[in-house]
Amino acid sequence: MKHLPKHLRPRWRYLGVGIETWPGASIGRRDFQRAIWYAAGNLLGDPGSADADLSVLSFTHDEAAGEGEAVVRVRRGHVSPARAAIACIATIEDEQVGVSVRGVSGTVRACEERYMGRAGRPAEQRHVAFEGADRPAVVRGDAVDVSAESGHVGATRLDLE
Repeated sequence: MKHLPKHLRPRWRYLGVGIETWPGASIGRRDFQRAIWYAAGNLLGDPGSADADLSVLSFTHDEAAGEGEAVVRVRRGHVSPARAAIACIATIEDEQVGVSVRGVSGTVRACEERYMGRAGRPAEQRHVAFEGADRPAVVRGDAVDVSAESGHVGATRLDLE
């Protein structure tokens, strides 16, 4: 089968997506892809979702740090609806997530160079004083995720002083 001429091939844009979860949350590439498809289907409808044709090309998630990133492919001309659909993702497999689009590129390589690799901030396990008790926590820069009886609590260094 012959390839299509260049002017008939679909044009793509690549979204650099940042993912933040509570430490210990386990999400995979398939779970993230399914969440994107459901969000696009719910927001854009079946025709809009098919037109945008969102697919995850690469995915990484550090379970201990609660951070990850992905490259999502979308058809050119459908970037704004795709960004809106990705912004609608709040949970993946019953795990709360924060998803943000870091930027848009015309090639996978440019997307990886510009927007990927930011999740590599060192995370350290420590015990902190919170609510009058010594509790385990994951510290990433100024953000602190404290383990409490009711689950994780997001805090800053100022909250611990």
